[in-house]
Amino acid sequence: MRLRALLETDALGLRLLGGEEELDRTVRGVMTTDLRDPSRYLSGGELVLTGLAWRHSAEDSEPFVRILVGAGVAGLAAGEAELGAVPEDLVTACARHRLPLFAVNEDVAFATITEYVVRQVSGERAGDLAAVVDRHRRLMTSGPAGGGPDVVLDLLGSDLDLRAWVLSPTGRRIAGAGAPLSPARASALAGEHLAAIRAGRRSPFRTAVDGTAYSLFPIRNVGRGTTPTAFRDVRETVLSDWLLAVEADAGDWPEARLDLLQGVTQLIAVERDRRDAARTVRRRLAQEILELVQTGAAPAEIAARLRVAAPVLLPGLSTAPHWQVVVARVEWAQNGTGTGNNSGNGTGGGAGGPGAALIEGGPVAQSLLEEILVDPAWTGAGAGAGPGADASDRIAVAYTDDEAIALVPLPAVAADPSASAVPDADEGALPDGDSGAEKPLDVPAAAPGIHADALLAAVRNPLSAGLADDGRLTLGVSAPVHSAEGLRGALEEARHARRVAAARPGRVCAAGHHELASHVLLLPFVPDDVRRAFTARLLDPLHDYDQRHRAELIPTLEAFLDCDGSWTRCAARLHLHVNTLRYRVGRIEQLTGRDLARLEDKLDFFLALRMR
Repeated sequence: MRLRALLETDALGLRLLGGEEELDRTVRGVMTTDLRDPSRYLSGGELVLTGLAWRHSAEDSEPFVRILVGAGVAGLAAGEAELGAVPEDLVTACARHRLPLFAVNEDVAFATITEYVVRQVSGERAGDLAAVVDRHRRLMTSGPAGGGPDVVLDLLGSDLDLRAWVLSPTGRRIAGAGAPLSPARASALAGEHLAAIRAGRRSPFRTAVDGTAYSLFPIRNVGRGTTPTAFRDVRETVLSDWLLAVEADAGDWPEARLDLLQGVTQLIAVERDRRDAARTVRRRLAQEILELVQTGAAPAEIAARLRVAAPVLLPGLSTAPHWQVVVARVEWAQNGTGTGNNSGNGTGGGAGGPGAALIEGGPVAQSLLEEILVDPAWTGAGAGAGPGADASDRIAVAYTDDEAIALVPLPAVAADPSASAVPDADEGALPDGDSGAEKPLDVPAAAPGIHADALLAAVRNPLSAGLADDGRLTLGVSAPVHSAEGLRGALEEARHARRVAAARPGRVCAAGHHELASHVLLLPFVPDDVRRAFTARLLDPLHDYDQRHRAELIPTLEAFLDCDGSWTRCAARLHLHVNTLRYRVGRIEQLTGRDLARLEDKLDFFLALRMR
């Protein structure tokens, strides 16, 4: 299509500010960016859309325009929502370099322009393939009845013989055509995608899993107003962006097909925008409830607010639920080596050096927690909700400072006295939703709920790739509570569990409420110098002896304690004769001056091994 056609479409709300003699330039694509240097993502012929977040002073316009011209873009369209009007210095720079410049009315979303250009370009360059995109667009924009991304991917399969899936950063299947991906394969693809984003590779990302080739296309929000400020660092979105995984190697695809798939990702991004917008009310309600809980409001006031919020937070549930609280924190090192700037579009960029300190951890953790908690594989979401219920309809996440807090309703446990799901009254059960103990109360393991170990297993591998070597995610999970009165205790319990997780090594760590009643709670808070001194006194003699004689005394000690001091079980586990085991234990006692027949000495050894 020609640039001139953009001015002839009133719905786009474009005004020409300069470059009238260049309006016959051909537009080959569209890209939204607020990067100061987006050249790595440009191939020439694009209409560049920008919200001007890259401009901090008048001196920024000239180098930005020079970069665009060097990349061969067709034109630049600047939004008026950020600064109120397109700055004169940008108009002058574009005139100097003969780059057509348009102003975008603040009432027009970039998504509208993107959709129009994608449709027009596909129609001119991909022939009948564009008809597929247009059919997808009509189906997706027709509302829930249109089927959303699933219909788009079904048409990709039927018309182009491409099997494709939309995945979350954790590998959760959002939409797909054909046979589902196995959880392990989906997780591996999500990890490959996140690693490629952090490494700054250009999309599509080509990879192979178990001998099958895949091409991975990032899906990013294209609408304006989805966040309060422009993104400046890739880490602000890498943990929440979707991806399109196509079972094919795009390396030998014609340019027309690549353009088509990029167009499909932009159309799916419109659906993503719609889903994000639907979360706005739940986020606001969660924020209100969180503020009441944190400020110590009366349980009756919290319960009343929950009742008002029930139609939004509890769609499809006819009974009052149990509640769980999940706390998440994402932290980034402030000494990264990357560019420190980013846009809504970029596929590259590692950690931002000075920019790392500017990342707001709360919104990042909020978006990530919303994605994680949708997964019905471990939350039990959807139970009692009826067919077709969307698990995300029950995820309400707020944030405060750098911490995200999710209020997760669980279907109420049946009140049948013959069932063991509800504790007896003398065990702390609550007769109704407006009274109860301050301390969170456990429900039996059979009840639906979030378990920290399952949560960790579901997200650790893929998210570790996105966190790379400068990020960390820690999560804490409370026990279910029966009433509004228990929410404050549940929040503190989840926060404390997260602090326990934070004391552990690893990029992604989680801890649950059950760990707050064991030695696991105490060990992370022992000062490092005390830990080193304690373990050195007990274990250094054994370690030195093992190095000199290869006696395996420390593995023997671990097995002996793990077998509760049983000689026969420990000997069988280590494939040793009992007399050999007795000799090793005797050597341990001789080197340390301890007696493994004494409970106190066994406990000291146990703690020393755990604190290594």
